[in-house]
Amino acid sequence: MNNLKETLLKEIPNFKEFSLKFFNGEVPKMEYKGFSGGYGVYAQRDQKSFMIRLRVSSGVMSRSQLHTIYHMANKHNLSHIHLTTRQAIQFHGLDVCSICDIMEEGIHNSIFTRGGGGNFPRNVGLSPLSGVDPDEAFDVTPYSIATDNYFLSKITTYHLPRKLKVSFSSCDEDTAHCTVQDLGFIATLKDNEQYFKVFVGGGLGRNPAVSLQLDELVKPSDVLYYVEGLTKLFMDEGDYKNKAKARVRYMVSRLGEKVFLEKFKEYVAKEKEKGGLDLYPDPIEYFEYGSEIDISDPRLIKQKQQGRYSVYIHPIGGLLSLKNLKILLYELDKAKNPMIRLAMTEGMYIINLDGNEAKKILEISKSISGNTSLEKSISCIGVPICQMGVQNSQQMLHSIISYFKENGDESILNAIPRIYISGCTNSCGVHQIGAIGLSGKIKKVDGVSTDAFELFIDGNFQLNKTRLGNSLGDFRADDLPKLLFEIAVSVNNSNKKFYTWVAENKDDLDSIINKYKI
Repeated sequence: MNNLKETLLKEIPNFKEFSLKFFNGEVPKMEYKGFSGGYGVYAQRDQKSFMIRLRVSSGVMSRSQLHTIYHMANKHNLSHIHLTTRQAIQFHGLDVCSICDIMEEGIHNSIFTRGGGGNFPRNVGLSPLSGVDPDEAFDVTPYSIATDNYFLSKITTYHLPRKLKVSFSSCDEDTAHCTVQDLGFIATLKDNEQYFKVFVGGGLGRNPAVSLQLDELVKPSDVLYYVEGLTKLFMDEGDYKNKAKARVRYMVSRLGEKVFLEKFKEYVAKEKEKGGLDLYPDPIEYFEYGSEIDISDPRLIKQKQQGRYSVYIHPIGGLLSLKNLKILLYELDKAKNPMIRLAMTEGMYIINLDGNEAKKILEISKSISGNTSLEKSISCIGVPICQMGVQNSQQMLHSIISYFKENGDESILNAIPRIYISGCTNSCGVHQIGAIGLSGKIKKVDGVSTDAFELFIDGNFQLNKTRLGNSLGDFRADDLPKLLFEIAVSVNNSNKKFYTWVAENKDDLDSIINKYKI
């Protein structure tokens, strides 16, 4: 790890020099994007300020690292941090010198940005409650972190056609989205032995695809052979010329499912012949026993460890203010052994809490977190920050929440599941697998360019239920709060769960949709 840190520290002067050239107009936008992404940095829409993505390994963070993140953000006068849908943390609105300072301080504290963007293996995804979830097959956290460390150990050496995403889920809820990743591992048990179900060749964004499932179970110790096998296959068969069709899923469509899977297995077999990648990570210790509490709250989760709890905190739109982060850290410092897990839902879980600690975290986070399903919705950062963005996804989310609060009660805010909002088709808000998803666009209406979103309904990412949402058409941004409110009222009045309502009340849904569709 020290060698990695030394290598990354030595890269910073060159990164700074090139970034200053871009800032001074000497480097074109797309050339800089291709360079900076590999460092976890992107220019923002104004081309004068920058975003940096802190690669929190599988979303697993220590209390001291969260203090470091607060310190760095506060030092550079940021008002908030952004929790992402890839279990990372983004800082926005920075200059080049600040970016380099954060990069350096992060490296010293084992918080890396390398490979946070660009054509690199990205942060390895993880079910945030892995290790404490009563419904899980086994704790996949050690395997996820070990895989991310494997990527990081040689992060500067990769030459991939495009990014590569790998995830691990500990149960069939698949909160790490394994069934729509380039490569996913879902824990299972057979004859009381631990295995992984393996999924490959999926992905979101343009031309999304659900992953293919291997017809074999995989021993946990063999995980890196499958990781390395896919990486080598991707390098050999991926499209280096056409960026728009360079992801793994396009290899599946080009080669065909049968040939792709055959090739994948061949590459894995070659890696196994070489050997040296057997994985036996140390298990993580979670505390047993603690004071029991009798509280019912959707943000409070009872762990499989007796007397232990987790608390979910969801800042609206993933934007956590430094003021609220300071409040949270103050309370975390009183807890004996809290663990922090970022989620793919732009929130965080504080796990391994004693009952009394959980009660206090729950109380102080009530004003920090969204507390209804609607307020726990997801939004990418969008316009006016993202240079690729088309719509202001954060504003769209706040408009929807405000409309619901002004016109309904708490039951209405809980009538529909969280909404997944992307400011464009890139699916940073993973709108294509949400029960309700929105994708920003500009659409001509009567010859006038109009702010709009495409509406997707009925997506799902649970194992054996994975499906992409159905597009119901395009809608004016201004109409969406009222449209979604009408859906929520109909669902609430039916006393049905949302997915059941969608399946059984197509006429009601069509009636609402047709009033607003453009």
